[in-house]
Amino acid sequence: MGSFASLADIKAIEAESPWADRNIAHSIHDFLSRTRAAHGTRPAISYQLLSGPNDPAQTLTWNDLHARVTQAANLFRSLGVGPDDVVAYILPNCLETAVTLLAGATAGIVNPINPLLEAEQISAILRETKARVVVTLKAFPKTDLPQKVAEAVRHAPSVKTVLEVDLVRYLTPPKSWIVPLIRPKNHLHHSANVLNFNTECARHSADSLSFADRTTDHTAAYFHTGGTTGMPKVAQHKAQGMIYNGWLGARLLFRETDTVMCPLPLFHVFAVYPILMSMIASGAHVVFPTPAGYRGEGVFDNLWKLIDRWKATYLVTVPTALSALMQRPINADISTLRGAFSGSAPLPVELFNRFEKATGVQIVEGYGLTECTCLVSVNPPDGNKKIGSVGIPFPHTHVRILTTDGAGGLRDCATDEVGEICVYNPGVSPGATYTEADKNRGLYADEKYLRTGDLGRIDADGYLYITGRAKDLIIRGGHNIDPALIEEALMGHQAVSFVGAIGQPDAHAGELPCAYVELVKGAAVSVDELMEYARIHIKERAAQPKHIEILAELPKTAVGKVFKPDLRRRAISRIYDAALAEAGLPVRVSEVIEDKKRGLVARLVKSAPTEDAAVNAILGQFAQGWEWAV
Repeated sequence: MGSFASLADIKAIEAESPWADRNIAHSIHDFLSRTRAAHGTRPAISYQLLSGPNDPAQTLTWNDLHARVTQAANLFRSLGVGPDDVVAYILPNCLETAVTLLAGATAGIVNPINPLLEAEQISAILRETKARVVVTLKAFPKTDLPQKVAEAVRHAPSVKTVLEVDLVRYLTPPKSWIVPLIRPKNHLHHSANVLNFNTECARHSADSLSFADRTTDHTAAYFHTGGTTGMPKVAQHKAQGMIYNGWLGARLLFRETDTVMCPLPLFHVFAVYPILMSMIASGAHVVFPTPAGYRGEGVFDNLWKLIDRWKATYLVTVPTALSALMQRPINADISTLRGAFSGSAPLPVELFNRFEKATGVQIVEGYGLTECTCLVSVNPPDGNKKIGSVGIPFPHTHVRILTTDGAGGLRDCATDEVGEICVYNPGVSPGATYTEADKNRGLYADEKYLRTGDLGRIDADGYLYITGRAKDLIIRGGHNIDPALIEEALMGHQAVSFVGAIGQPDAHAGELPCAYVELVKGAAVSVDELMEYARIHIKERAAQPKHIEILAELPKTAVGKVFKPDLRRRAISRIYDAALAEAGLPVRVSEVIEDKKRGLVARLVKSAPTEDAAVNAILGQFAQGWEWAV
């Protein structure tokens, strides 16, 4: 284990050996077997169902985890899962989630699915990946997940077996007695065979695989990148890319004596690759508190005490969680904490400073994306953490900033020139990023570098900065406005917790900047005050928001990103309704839907007869389309 402080350190690591010549595991099972041999009796994964610092917890050693993964992989093969067949799981965090992840990638291809999705979206992903086996929860109080999955499976004919995990085993009396009596009903209307996961695993050998393990690189995981419209993109991950992420963690950061607190979900690449794979590579210990992680009851209130309980050396987090944590006093001994990692969304400077002031620990911000398995860059743990930067590209990762050359091609940008971030590393699969071939067209520069869709620049020291999403740019009359400019300015206000800046439709300029704000708990500020604050702090006049709205809570994804499509829907409804009302038309927006080809489309309802031409005369001035609701 070594660390790094600068670009020179990264170059030195690369100079040791090409990636292809390193002694790297050839499969997930081989990866886990090496860890068992080196660290067998040390703790691997701990889990507690409830968030209290004294609540019961269960721990698997590396010997235990290897045995359980071996059993589960043998079970999946016995259920007809071949090397190219899919084991999907729709689970909250628990020990079985980690076992299924590793065993599914051993027996076939594992497909984690976000349990917060609706049944229709889950079903779409199961059909897309042709999943053969699904692992999910047995009916349990306070969750409708088993019922949603049952409905999803009904519309996914490839699923032949559903394996249920019963969380009752994590409870102690009297709750363990009561839950089976009050367990909600789950009426099954599908034809898949339903079995108990742990009971079936126990029937199989824990000593060795019942089939030949794969010795060449292969697709081992499918991760969906969206699913919010029922039309998900599914990214393919090779075993080498998964193991590469773990190798980075072990080489640059973690050692077997580390304990990592990870309240993030195991359906997301951040928890699976930089964390779980790094634990395997290093032999370190990871703790998953509650099924819902940060969303779990009492997790924010107890998190400092949980760090104390487990003597955690690192905390894994996202900006939304950091914001909530900073609103709670540090009420425990967190002196073991050496670092914290933030990912999934840009970290506002204000949050970085607040956290360091409160804890004495600097947040290490990194950058990764599902399409290249995950990791791309990180701020050097032992070097200068440039606030606002996502750090230096990892060893064996090549980042180029490209822009149009004016002749239909691309050129490399100069130092600090903004362009599209393009990446190649062992986690990139040129030509095969997505399961659907059509989605891979135009996705690569020079047929090798993944075009991320993120805008960024690299400074003279080799640090990468993300300046926005190409598709998130606010384009005001041809003037490109980076929403981060607005968000960072407003985040400087002490009452502001989160900001989402978008372009609202405008008949003249195409788009005008607007911002939605979530306040710090208990804080109060008026829209007028925020508008004045924005006017003073946003030097670029064109970027000053024309509308600011305070919401009780900004819409967010399961991993804490501000979900901008919902904000755009809100803005379209507001602007269209105002324009229709001003024109005296008895029409309003009932909803805004996402159409695969047209993007966001307003659906309208009328309270009196109205001609299409009259509506078109008003809404035709805007870029977004419209249609009648019925």
